Amino acid sequence: MDYLKTARHDAHQTLDVMVVGEALVDVVASPNGPIEHPGGSPMNVAYGLGRLGVSTALLTSLGADARGEAIEAHLRSAGVELLPGSKSAARTASATATLAADGSASYDFDISWELPAAAPSHLPKVLHTGSIATFLAPGATAVRALLEQSHRECLVTYDPNIRPALLGSQAEAVRIFEDLVPLTDVVKLSDEDAAWLYPGVRLEDAAERILRLGAGLAVVTRGGEGSLLATPVTQLFIPAIRSTVADTIGAGDSYMAALIFGLLSRRTEGLGQDVLTTIGRMASKAAAITVRRPGANPPTADELAGDLPETDLPGAQVSQGTTATAAVAV
Repeated sequence: MDYLKTARHDAHQTLDVMVVGEALVDVVASPNGPIEHPGGSPMNVAYGLGRLGVSTALLTSLGADARGEAIEAHLRSAGVELLPGSKSAARTASATATLAADGSASYDFDISWELPAAAPSHLPKVLHTGSIATFLAPGATAVRALLEQSHRECLVTYDPNIRPALLGSQAEAVRIFEDLVPLTDVVKLSDEDAAWLYPGVRLEDAAERILRLGAGLAVVTRGGEGSLLATPVTQLFIPAIRSTVADTIGAGDSYMAALIFGLLSRRTEGLGQDVLTTIGRMASKAAAITVRRPGANPPTADELAGDLPETDLPGAQVSQGTTATAAVAV
């Protein structure tokens, strides 16, 4: 049985993916002073899809300033279209990243989020959203309205990418998150997201809760311990891929982009074990490539299709209702 609708293909769909969400500048400290890179989870996903050759457009909120121009040029370099209405902010948002010894990053944000309340003239095959854009008023209201208009007509993917510093109470964030899940088909979150939303709850149980809310596929990434992909009938564990870590900036977004790429590639197939294994391995490989180099630098299609030096793709372990716990260390 197929628990996830196949992306529609008709004459009016010129886009594979429309991404809705924030684009900002990541400011990263270095020995030579701050270095700025285009960032923001939704923007990174759009860029990652463009690098994979997927026809992609981004609806966001940029200022008419040098940072906004840098983001637009960055997107253009991957063939990503910036949709009308995306240059309406007073200034382009920023996030100052602090890197820990293990390469992980924490962020301080300077952001406001507004979005025109307008439906696209033609829906894409996949609509992706997430992160700050789905929580921060007033733009979050427009994002929800767009999902309400679109979720029955195209595949909707969602990554909450929790940023506690920008959210209200935990209870309010859970309410917003769970209010959006029924308007989606695929929900991907990290183990840190899951622990913040559902403290003390096993990841498998958090995934099951998301499925009960109406998603057809719940994905929980666990960094170097791999990822969990769950449907209403199967929980599948994909081990991580061995990799030398430069930093983890953009790794989750590269995973999300490759996950969407895999969903588009399955054509009319459902979400059986073989399909999930292929998609999960592909997404894990994209993340492994990204962490090997500084910044949000996702793979191209050729890199994703090629071999990784001194790595392999270990087989997935499958269970019905209980997920295997073995993992390959990063």
